Amino acid sequence: MKDLVEYIAKCLVDRPEEVEVQEVAGTTTSVLELRVGDGELGKIIGKHGHTIQAIRTILSGAAAKEGKRVVLDILE
Repeated sequence: MKDLVEYIAKCLVDRPEEVEVQEVAGTTTSVLELRVGDGELGKIIGKHGHTIQAIRTILSGAAAKEGKRVVLDILE
């Protein structure tokens, strides 16, 4: 899941080298923390939050195949 979020985020931003994803794993739920460079946050969130919602939908589908739950947090 971490690799999937990292790949999508790097494709969306202008400075992909500044994208960081950390995973905090639990028994059934994992939390992914996404950090991007200054000024790149809007590209990840998108207009009215549509882009981040699409990323979370993709993550939910991929996690459901594995029987897990994933939460994506964006950190500044």
